[in-house]
Amino acid sequence: MTTFHSRSALKDVLAQPDARAVVGEIASEVLDSALASSGDPFPLGSILRVILEPSDPRVAELLDRLTQIEDLTPRPREIPPIVPPADYERAETPRASASVLLPSGAVANRMLEIAIAGPSHGNPFTDVELAARFSKGDQHVEVGGFYDGDGRFAVRFLPMEAGTWEYVTRSNARSLDGLSGSVEVDPSDSRGPVRADGFHFSYPDGTPFTPFGTTAYAWTHQDDVLQEQTLESLAKTSFSKLRMALFPKHFLYNTNEPDRFVFPRTDGGWDLERFDLKYFRALEQRLEQLAVLGIDADLILFHPYDRWGFSQLGKAADDRYVSYVVRRLSAFPNVWWSLANEYDLLLDKSTEDWDRIGRLVRANDPYGHPISIHNWLEIWDYASEWATHCSIQYGDDLRGHVRKWRRQFGKPVIIDECGYEGDLDQGWGFLTPEELVSRSWAVAMSGGYATHGETYYSDDETVFWAKGGRLRGESPARLAFLREIIEESPTGGIDPLPSDFDASRAGVRGEYELIYFGAGQPAFRTVTIPQGMSARADVIDSWNMTVERLPGIHEGTVRFDLPGRPYCVLRLVSANRSNPTRADDMEVVGAAPRTSTDPSRRSADER
Repeated sequence: MTTFHSRSALKDVLAQPDARAVVGEIASEVLDSALASSGDPFPLGSILRVILEPSDPRVAELLDRLTQIEDLTPRPREIPPIVPPADYERAETPRASASVLLPSGAVANRMLEIAIAGPSHGNPFTDVELAARFSKGDQHVEVGGFYDGDGRFAVRFLPMEAGTWEYVTRSNARSLDGLSGSVEVDPSDSRGPVRADGFHFSYPDGTPFTPFGTTAYAWTHQDDVLQEQTLESLAKTSFSKLRMALFPKHFLYNTNEPDRFVFPRTDGGWDLERFDLKYFRALEQRLEQLAVLGIDADLILFHPYDRWGFSQLGKAADDRYVSYVVRRLSAFPNVWWSLANEYDLLLDKSTEDWDRIGRLVRANDPYGHPISIHNWLEIWDYASEWATHCSIQYGDDLRGHVRKWRRQFGKPVIIDECGYEGDLDQGWGFLTPEELVSRSWAVAMSGGYATHGETYYSDDETVFWAKGGRLRGESPARLAFLREIIEESPTGGIDPLPSDFDASRAGVRGEYELIYFGAGQPAFRTVTIPQGMSARADVIDSWNMTVERLPGIHEGTVRFDLPGRPYCVLRLVSANRSNPTRADDMEVVGAAPRTSTDPSRRSADER
């Protein structure tokens, strides 16, 4: 007998009369909550702690009573996996007899595709297993192939360097097994896929990558006109990453029916043993267009906001979907993987399921693309070996928590949801632009990265965070400015430094240091320059996007006069640095320097 438990959906509990009666008896206010009537798949244990106080003894009492009641909610039947048959082609079919089309003009760090004209009887999506081994000297890369319709199979490869790459295939289809040859790959200026690098990200050549992203969950599920408008909007920003879902989303301001889906429709619903190739070709066009804009696509594989059944496919269909997607798309250099948006609301998947899916992604992606999983309330354990970084939803005490997660997991921390700039009637969607920018600075000063989102209402319900379209907010320009300040660091990134109780300090110790005052508005600040550092000083206004160079070169303890406005930053830059900031070439014109005249606190130039 299956009983209710803390991971049961509250909506399922309330739909069952005997369980609903227990809730009404012990905590009737739960029945009156908007969360309880929303119909969304909120987990019982988590939502009770939101509606009631976490310390309320009724939480434990309710969970204890409900675990004694049988859960009668209908569940999808688990279908076993399909094993490709060893005799898919007859024994008389010549081995390695399929024709191969090699790419021309292949270049390093860009996708190349080997197309194979093969058999099409039965269901090649499930009946045929295809893989290839690419070799160059002592380098070997195992790549999974996929069926692309009409008897066409493909193996996509992302060569890491120029030269001659040899390949050999293996397959249960005799005509596809043992095909071999070589591809000449020319040099290129492409940098290849981003990888996690300590607490930050970089390209394979070591060039830093700054993941300043935005959010448009279902933009590729809109009409082509709106998709093109989204690309036009993104082209005017400096965002480098876009969170987007492969399945459509059914949620506030996002209830339209898309034209295309991952799976083809059938009379009874969906054919989970095949894939809609028009959907994938349209998606790939958008990935290529994002790449031209310098934007990486953070592809969300699963999410709970679903009316089509995609969140409850079952293990076999989940694995088939994940394997196909990753094999088909991992050779795109600008791809990231997010196993889920708000994984803890996908109540039919356990921790073990997510670990299995994470390992499956990693097994089918030989290029080390970033991979993570995103939460609603329950933070994932990012010690998981497949997770390259933390992807976290959190909005409170960001300074303290980002530092804590860096120490705990030893991986990059991205707050992929800290609230959105907008004016919706939801707390997560009505932040002022000042608040979103301030939160982004707080995350950056703690050594992490924050993801932008915009949720301004419009009468046609085209909200950028959901559907894309036109950006109207004030934060994107300020986040571009923040990105510039970070990238002016000698390492291309900043890390937290020992800070004061009322200001965050971050940067590269003794070379490039930022002191951020947040919403505070000090008129002056006394600062001790790190020992051995001779520093130039800049006053940065993070909201007005200005940088003012202060006169002099400073050492020791110095009092700096400040504007007395919120969101200002004092920047200390080593006077000996070689790479310039935007302020280094500014000619300082003015009256007295904005530093103290106390003889014990004079700048090095004054002394």
